[in-house]
Amino acid sequence: MEWAACLDEYEKLVFRMNTPRVVIDNAVCSNATLVKVDSARRHGILLEAVQVLTDLNLTIKKAYISSDGRWFMDVFHVTDQNGNKLTDESVINYIEQSLGTIHFGTSSCFNGLTALELTGTDRVGLLSEVFAVLAELQCNVVESKVWTHNGRIASLIYVKDCGSGCPIEDSQKIDTIEARLRTVLKGDNDIRSAKTSVSMAVTHTERRLHQMMFADRDYERKPILQLCTDSPIVTVQNWAERSYSVVNIQCKDRAKLLFDVVCTMTDMDYVVFHATIKTAGDRAHMEFYIRHTDGTPISSEPERHRVIQCLQAAIERRASEGVRLELCTEDRPGLLAKVTRTFREAGLNVTRAEISTSTDKAQNVFYVTDAIGNPADRETIDAVRQRVGLSNLKVKELPLICHSKGEREEQAVGVGGTVLLSLGSLVRRNLYNLGLIRSFS
Repeated sequence: MEWAACLDEYEKLVFRMNTPRVVIDNAVCSNATLVKVDSARRHGILLEAVQVLTDLNLTIKKAYISSDGRWFMDVFHVTDQNGNKLTDESVINYIEQSLGTIHFGTSSCFNGLTALELTGTDRVGLLSEVFAVLAELQCNVVESKVWTHNGRIASLIYVKDCGSGCPIEDSQKIDTIEARLRTVLKGDNDIRSAKTSVSMAVTHTERRLHQMMFADRDYERKPILQLCTDSPIVTVQNWAERSYSVVNIQCKDRAKLLFDVVCTMTDMDYVVFHATIKTAGDRAHMEFYIRHTDGTPISSEPERHRVIQCLQAAIERRASEGVRLELCTEDRPGLLAKVTRTFREAGLNVTRAEISTSTDKAQNVFYVTDAIGNPADRETIDAVRQRVGLSNLKVKELPLICHSKGEREEQAVGVGGTVLLSLGSLVRRNLYNLGLIRSFS
């Protein structure tokens, strides 16, 4: 009996050690809600925590990550999209529950749908052709996300059968869909690299898009037209004394930035041991101390160059180029094919898209440029809106990252003058920010 009781206590101890402890605090910081997480360390846990917060469209203004031995501790300073603290109890409870049980898995919101994965060379009208094929094959598009970068396109499209409303499981129809879409993606110039696949289960959509573009090696390609001069600055240095590679990133702040960076590092099999993320105004500065999953730092110049390329690509993929158009109307068969055909006929190219339907209502977002990547002129946009419906298709400004007055007055930290601090100083600073010690001065 005593031995059984000991085993029971041991099982409880193991459960407590492997279950993340989550504390949400609105009292410590005047302009943000603190979300603290500590748990046993394992590969990917940081990505899972960031994913929970970004999926709620929360803004991460600051973050401090520290992983020592087998334990993982971090704190996030978060606000809602309007720059306010979190006060909705349902949101707070959801964060506590989700972070307390975080684990990798398929995306449950897409159960009952068939996932189509597409990669290929981007061109004007490609999306119109894809949606036209799906409409012809009686596939109802329920959700979709489309990214383009360096002349490449990656898309995840979730569909169901128009007639039955069920997932598409007929092997012959699946083969037909794949073949038709592959033909569209190949066009005249992309015979080898165009890819299509069909699956019944998919991991986190945006993580999968990063994986698809990484596999397509978009980071090695040159942009057709370089419009933005504000490219992310990424540096990688080795700290041989502590066997860390130190990654510094300075770029324009935007929604889901931290997710995109951590996602790429995780999928490249790097582990973040310590990190500091700060934002000031519209700028973000991030510093990561990383190693391979086998415990070694970056070991060669080609690898260092590849890490820089991949992180720059990860930041740029979600950068919103073009005019933001929002379509909100009653969903109906062929709607996407019709709207995107209108874009094509007006010479507009879709650089990014988010398609969703809810209770027979289509709520879609498109970012469009002209055929060569320049901002679309107002007359063209007005003509497109007239054809689609002025009340249905609206021009929206890009949402801004909200910061407090005090933060706007801070000066952004320069990457060029980065000094590698001692690990003891870094850990003490992060422990202070995690609220585990009172002062490190």
